Amino acid sequence: MMASLDAAWVPLLLSLRVAGLATLFALGIGIGVAWLLARRAFRGKELLDTLLTLPMVLPPTVLGYYLLVLLGRHGWLGGWLREQFGINLIFSWQGAVIAAAVVAFPLVFKPARAAFESVDPQLEDAARVLGQHEIAVFCRVTLPLAWRGILAGALLAFARAMGEFGATLMVAGSIPGKTQTLSIAVYEAVQAGHDELALFLVLLISSVCIAVLLLAAHLLPGRIANPIQR
Repeated sequence: MMASLDAAWVPLLLSLRVAGLATLFALGIGIGVAWLLARRAFRGKELLDTLLTLPMVLPPTVLGYYLLVLLGRHGWLGGWLREQFGINLIFSWQGAVIAAAVVAFPLVFKPARAAFESVDPQLEDAARVLGQHEIAVFCRVTLPLAWRGILAGALLAFARAMGEFGATLMVAGSIPGKTQTLSIAVYEAVQAGHDELALFLVLLISSVCIAVLLLAAHLLPGRIANPIQR
């Protein structure tokens, strides 16, 4: 049992760090894009919505391939980062964060958009009539009324990032103590025939994800079952 605890400790901490940072990235970008699509009308709006939702339905390996093309040594972004700053995101925990953030993004974006669309625009207009500028309207009216949906989406994204496997494995690999997250550690344990360790890791990550989903369901009842619904 002690051996299982020792083997699970490092990938668990790494998974929590990767999932936490990935959720923060997805949350920061997702809130802005969700508000834009909920409150602004422009040509190609639904096409943009579709593209932003693609990570929810595409196989993680496909997303991993796209990220490899983008972030690899010969990718336009990865090559630029390497030449200008000496940064290599492939086979690093930072690459794992990016992969998890891309996969988890729709689970922040879709509930956030639904939450913003549920806010009565007349309340925002009333704040503007009282002299509030747009940032104040967003911070004092829109965000407080939509926070439950946004937080529920963030929890769903965290749970998804915790369990991410395919894209993370392709981008970050499986380096023990460096890029081997909990879900990858399960795969490696099964491949090595360490059934007891694999079972322990499975129960561990399942417990974390169940706790997060229960909290999300408490915050936003009725929408957790279908995060795409608006």
